[in-house]
Amino acid sequence: MKRIAVPVLILLLGFGLAAAIIATGPELEQQAPPDSSPLVRTWRAIPETVQLTIRAHGTVLPRTESDLIPEVSGRVVRASPALVSGGFFKQGEVLLEIEALDYQAAVEEAKAALASTRSELDSAKRAHTRQIDLSKRRLTSESQADDALNRYRFAQAALREATARLARARRDLARTRLLAPFDGRVRSEQVDVGQFVNRGAPVARLYATDVAEVRLPVHDEELAFLNLALNGEAQPEVEQPVVILRAEFAGRSHTWEGRIVRTEGELDPQTRMINVIAQVEAPYETMGDRPPLAVGLFVEAEIIGARVHNVFVLPRSAIQANNQVYVVRNDNTIDFRDIDIMRMVAENVYVTEGFESGELISLSTVSNAIEGMRVRPMDTDDTQAAQTTAPVRDSST
Repeated sequence: MKRIAVPVLILLLGFGLAAAIIATGPELEQQAPPDSSPLVRTWRAIPETVQLTIRAHGTVLPRTESDLIPEVSGRVVRASPALVSGGFFKQGEVLLEIEALDYQAAVEEAKAALASTRSELDSAKRAHTRQIDLSKRRLTSESQADDALNRYRFAQAALREATARLARARRDLARTRLLAPFDGRVRSEQVDVGQFVNRGAPVARLYATDVAEVRLPVHDEELAFLNLALNGEAQPEVEQPVVILRAEFAGRSHTWEGRIVRTEGELDPQTRMINVIAQVEAPYETMGDRPPLAVGLFVEAEIIGARVHNVFVLPRSAIQANNQVYVVRNDNTIDFRDIDIMRMVAENVYVTEGFESGELISLSTVSNAIEGMRVRPMDTDDTQAAQTTAPVRDSST
């Protein structure tokens, strides 16, 4: 009996001890299941005023370029020191002289011929006048009067011909000196003293230095942001867009300011690009250490376009499928919104319509998103602080 009582007593003590431990142990608090809504980054919609710009590249070209062509033939007796590749010259400067002896002789011959025809004209005029007087007194025949008249008319024609020959001889003599047609620079030359040049054969290539041009290809859709007359007619009331040209020269970056003056007449059907023409006045005037805007220089252009108000500048990550955005409502549910995209540049999207100022936009892509789905937005203040570190105030390609 004693051997049975001892194990039973031990068992009862174990149950009692377990009950005491359970009774005196801490109570477990019930917890709600964790929120499984997706976490999204957000952006607060704030309208801005932006200055639209367009970036392009091009090569500097002269606005005016022509060949230096002699209008008479002969041997070159003098060439200007400026008539070398890269040489500068002024309008009216003598660039080339052709031997003029033959043309001077031609002028003297034309003068002598003119004097002879004038003498012949005077004689014919006197004879014609005398025949008229005799005819009135019926002292001459009709044939003699006709002969005097024909001689007089022939002398008049000969005088006009001699006068024209003298004028042509003088022009040829003047053309032995080739003058610069404008202030400019020599691109290339193929002539030197002693060389025989032929009439109509180019001897040099010149370009003007008053204005430089740059052909800048831009997309046809970008023209909507420029105040340009696309029909080719000038609009005095519209200010021409400003363009800033930048280039690296001698290891340093330099800038020049110009204007967009026109567009070219053709649109490339493959690239959908059209060339706009930028002009820079007095490109060879230097300012400080800035070099001249030389022909052939490759430049980067920033065209200042229209200024647009009430535009939302979104990060590209905010754009969802079908050009929609997810607007996070006050109850943390998402609303699908169609937006009107004005422009997309790099990582920025310019939106004019689709949501209101102050609304919260999701920057994250939500898998299997549906209308009214609940999300967990990140701290808006943290998101806005990250955005203000690099504000966007212009739009460029």
